[in-house]
Amino acid sequence: MLTLYGVPGWGSAISELMFCLCQEPYRFVDVSGFDQPGDARNQLLALNPLAQVPTLQKDDGTVLTESAAIALMLADRHPSLIPPAGTPQRERFYHWLVWLVTTIYPTFTYGDYPQRWTVAGAEELKQSTDAQRKRGFCWLETQIGGSDYLLGDSISLLDAYLPVMVRWQPREAWFQTETPGLWAIAQRVKKREELQSVVARNGL
Repeated sequence: MLTLYGVPGWGSAISELMFCLCQEPYRFVDVSGFDQPGDARNQLLALNPLAQVPTLQKDDGTVLTESAAIALMLADRHPSLIPPAGTPQRERFYHWLVWLVTTIYPTFTYGDYPQRWTVAGAEELKQSTDAQRKRGFCWLETQIGGSDYLLGDSISLLDAYLPVMVRWQPREAWFQTETPGLWAIAQRVKKREELQSVVARNGL
């Protein structure tokens, strides 16, 4: 069985949602506190020297990290959770998956822990990354139209990002007001029966 190392409410919740959408069995190991010295961090470092969540240990002992890489692995196993090859939706899936993890996700990396990257300009860095994140989500809002999910009327692995990200900065009230389409998709995903255990455990 696949083993996913993560923390409730963190980025590993995205991968958990993906696993449940695929109905792929997995074991969850809570490494809360991994970002501070201690047993949880040591446990994670033994698998992933970068000490990141999610960290996925496969059946053969090999390790896979990064939510996008995990998404693509699951897409290979469960092609119904990704748009068909050769369609505009498949290209958009690749585009937005890469965009989310390279443009939006880094704003949390830098903005949530600005003191790791700068001393004198920590508050300025936080403000600039918060602003960049808002601009990004507003752009995505203009791309989705009125569809039930990000890529149309069928759910895909990409939709697993929204229920988690709307809980993070700039928080739910902002999404409800400024990006109501993204907010509605996040709520639609959260209500799916196969995701209820993950939604509850991660406080989504």
